[in-house]
Amino acid sequence: MNRSVFFISDGTGITAETLGHSLLAQFGSLKFDQFTLPYIDSPERAHDAVRKINAVAAEDGVKPIIIDTIVDKNVRKIIANANGCMFDVFETFVGKLEEELGVKPNNTVGKHTVDTLAYKTRIDAVHFALDNDDGARTRQYDSADIILIGVSRSGKTPTCIYLAMQFGIRAANYPLTEDDLDGEHLPKSLKEHKNKLFGLMIDADRLIAIRNERKANSRYASPQQCQQEIRAIEGIYIKEGVPFLNISEMSVEEIATRIIQETGLQRRIN
Repeated sequence: MNRSVFFISDGTGITAETLGHSLLAQFGSLKFDQFTLPYIDSPERAHDAVRKINAVAAEDGVKPIIIDTIVDKNVRKIIANANGCMFDVFETFVGKLEEELGVKPNNTVGKHTVDTLAYKTRIDAVHFALDNDDGARTRQYDSADIILIGVSRSGKTPTCIYLAMQFGIRAANYPLTEDDLDGEHLPKSLKEHKNKLFGLMIDADRLIAIRNERKANSRYASPQQCQQEIRAIEGIYIKEGVPFLNISEMSVEEIATRIIQETGLQRRIN
């Protein structure tokens, strides 16, 4: 039986989801039906959320898990009356922080200070990643913080976007084509920026599965082609001294974090 989980927030719900996913990941043997209820910032909306929780509890025959990041104490009290098992982030952490810091919390509901410079840095980095995706442009590589390389469908694009969104890092990516792999060399446009290169590796079985989702039963997705490309690109990485990472069993968050750790890249935003 699946367990139902509600992520409830007086803002977007992203914090509740992020924390909740980290907690639920510790129980990988279970499956969870997940519901996000954002902007629960008034008694009326809180009562509506309680009705939804209670309806799911009645249907499941077991209490849903509730993970909330609601600041307003009155709204939290209403949610606490729901037929669920509630884990209150603010109740758990803010009180202890208040005691340790000796400062009263602001209790600002669903609002965050906008850092204009950080916002602009993030947007510029995302635009850079999109403009320099899949080897589309190489003349902007002087401005790149990092250039990810790898075979087609090895996770370069989502990693670049994540690095841009989360850390403001200007990441480009370049797919090594069959011609590059046959010649066992880096293209000239990459050699000029060798100090910025970072390679992504992927197991052949994983690559076959991903490519079959895009072009089933094609030469592009065939075991022979995928294995050949993997062998060739690993040889290039070793020959050219390009650091690389096997990302087969990693999430995009893990890939990005490992890249920063291994390269010493400086985050432009925190």
